[in-house]
Amino acid sequence: MTGARHRPAWAEIDLGAVRHNAGVLARLAAPAQLCAVVKADAYGHGALVVARAALEGGASWLAVALVDEGVALREAGIEAPILLLSEPPPGAMADAVAAGLVPTLYTAAGIDALARAAAAVAPGRQVAVHLKVDTGMHRVGADPADVPALIERIAGHPALVVAGLWTHLAVADGPGDDDRAFTAAQLETLDRVRGALPAAALPAAGTAAGLVVHAANSAAALAHPAARLDLVRCGIALYGELPAPHLGSELEGAGAALRPVLSLRARVAHVRELDAGARPSYGRHRPLPARSVVATVPLGYADGVPRRLFETGGEVLIGGARRPLAGMVTMDQIVVDCGPPGSGPPVAVGDEVVLLGTQGGERIGPGQWAAQLGTISYEILCGIGPRVPRVPLDGDPPG
Repeated sequence: MTGARHRPAWAEIDLGAVRHNAGVLARLAAPAQLCAVVKADAYGHGALVVARAALEGGASWLAVALVDEGVALREAGIEAPILLLSEPPPGAMADAVAAGLVPTLYTAAGIDALARAAAAVAPGRQVAVHLKVDTGMHRVGADPADVPALIERIAGHPALVVAGLWTHLAVADGPGDDDRAFTAAQLETLDRVRGALPAAALPAAGTAAGLVVHAANSAAALAHPAARLDLVRCGIALYGELPAPHLGSELEGAGAALRPVLSLRARVAHVRELDAGARPSYGRHRPLPARSVVATVPLGYADGVPRRLFETGGEVLIGGARRPLAGMVTMDQIVVDCGPPGSGPPVAVGDEVVLLGTQGGERIGPGQWAAQLGTISYEILCGIGPRVPRVPLDGDPPG
């Protein structure tokens, strides 16, 4: 990993917080099981260490987006069920079977391709599959009207067995009446589809009770108890972030709180004093209001610090105090206005800088960046680049 050994910048991953969050979510969802979503390298946190911690904390399942992600977990010794959240391309079916992953299917072509791969790679063994239903997200999934035929098609292949039925909720994080009504309608559609399944094609003596039925993402697990069903698939909440700010009350009512998992830190690389009116960084966008101490910090937009953060009032923590950016974020560095000389504690090369996380009594979270930038905390976390080393901590990170 470029820069991992010599660059004074890193992301700390609190594995104790992962275990804590998994326990909170598992207790909230019970008797439904918890599926920890660790796709996209666990939202940038490190898939393997997060997967292990989540399973230790109470998760029973894992979920990934890509076959390669699931194979990597298997090769590292993970034995828990791993759900593929999208139908694999034909060329990846054999690897999915060989790794013992649980594929999601929703097309006739995908069903047939998986059956061929199963017969070739694992003769004599049935591969359990989950069928995804499009109940209103309109991204991937089978049309509800097509589900009975697809279930029968799966049952027609001796190498496959239907083990699950699921959908994805589009606005479970929405606070409005329309959002709640749409979520309820999606759940009603899924229930109607389950009730119309051909009995002869189902496990457990031909009953829908043999299926693992699931719909809830983090938002639905928190705000829509009816969506919890047999399994909840939690991603962002596992990492200590709320899908939407108003959902915090759901956890407070349960007497629990999520703990942030990731903090993004660096050390001051250079310090100088600049006169009032100096305009640091590209574009010379903003003059310093007074003679100021300006610190350079070795993280930039190539590492996931959004370029627009300067324009929207971005800050970092140095010495337990909030310090504004002094100029535009560049590819490898930011510049920070630490105030007039003598106006506060001195700032020196090597001092710790917190971009995301807690220092002293102050905290800057992904949600704050997201609110400033008009995006979501998912994008902030996933955007932290691969040249930022992840440092797993088995407990609380230093403040």
